[in-house]
Amino acid sequence: MNRRKFLRNIALSAAALSSPISFSAFGEPTKKVARSGKLNLSFEPYELKLRHSFNLAKYSRTTTPDVQVRLEYDGIIGYGEASMPPYLGESVNSVTSFLSKLDLSQFSDPFRIEDIHEYMETVAPDNRAAKASVDIALHDLLGKIMGQPWYKIWGLNPDKAPDTSFTIGIDKADVVRKKVDEASPYNVLKVKMGLDNDKELVDIIREKTNRPICVDANQGWDNKEKALEMCYWLAERNCLFVEQPMPKEKIDETAWLRERSPLPIIADEFLQRLPDVRRASQAYDGINIKLMKSTGMHEAYKMAILAKSLGMKVMLGCMTETSCAVTAAAQLSPMVDWADLDGNLLIANDIFDGIKIINGKVTIPERPGIGIIPL
Repeated sequence: MNRRKFLRNIALSAAALSSPISFSAFGEPTKKVARSGKLNLSFEPYELKLRHSFNLAKYSRTTTPDVQVRLEYDGIIGYGEASMPPYLGESVNSVTSFLSKLDLSQFSDPFRIEDIHEYMETVAPDNRAAKASVDIALHDLLGKIMGQPWYKIWGLNPDKAPDTSFTIGIDKADVVRKKVDEASPYNVLKVKMGLDNDKELVDIIREKTNRPICVDANQGWDNKEKALEMCYWLAERNCLFVEQPMPKEKIDETAWLRERSPLPIIADEFLQRLPDVRRASQAYDGINIKLMKSTGMHEAYKMAILAKSLGMKVMLGCMTETSCAVTAAAQLSPMVDWADLDGNLLIANDIFDGIKIINGKVTIPERPGIGIIPL
């Protein structure tokens, strides 16, 4: 049985199991029911195929390892995902090993989000993408039980969701031109940098378009003076901000750069989870929150609130992921200044329908939970 048929059968089975409960078109229960089930977790590996080679300052790849997760409670299915690009330090084996250790059947109330997260922390440290996969599935499940998307549960206005950037990776000139053409529906371009041809890359893009760009150096600029010179050069070329310009260990140098740069400096690799937000405020203007780093939606929401309280800018990013994790992240998008939610657009084998980009803007589906349906 192929992957798509497998997911479709799971969805049909869930509908059959929950048939005693009447649901509206969006999955909202039309009558109150007593729930007495337990959480049942299942998962399987799924390799993501990239449309183009993904070239960064320090490595290149054409696939991303991934694990798809399902969390079932009283016949309702929540979907989750763990995506593992190399720098996270996780793998299919580490994720499936962690998930195999979980006993979520001990939780008869799926609304105990804090308790479930505390339990996962006791099972093993780190494993952030693995924990995120459970968290995303749990939020999808709870939203379906409540019959509401999470942006509504959080009280957010979807009209405030920003444009998303579209990533232009490091590549040969002709490939870069092709990628810029493919990115014509998007209002902001994200440019990967960190090599010796950074200026050449921007010049090629500027031959094609003057749309705003944001730059991600992926720790590729080792010298603070060079980094400052690049920030001034980019500021003259309609750049919005620079993400992780220097190695994450160079905190003092980054603080020096932040004080002098005409562009905001955003933390990515430097920042993982909630305790890192205050540290980041000492050297960066803003943070890039990603579900695979933050252990999911629960902590990402807290990170965004804390960053805003500290006067920081907030960017919402993603890995190369299916529409499952990207749409989950999109639920937070009305809270942020910038979004980089194109991970599902960079793969050739998506298995969900979810987030849409309309006129360059993040558009959150009007569906309960995280807003996805299996294809």
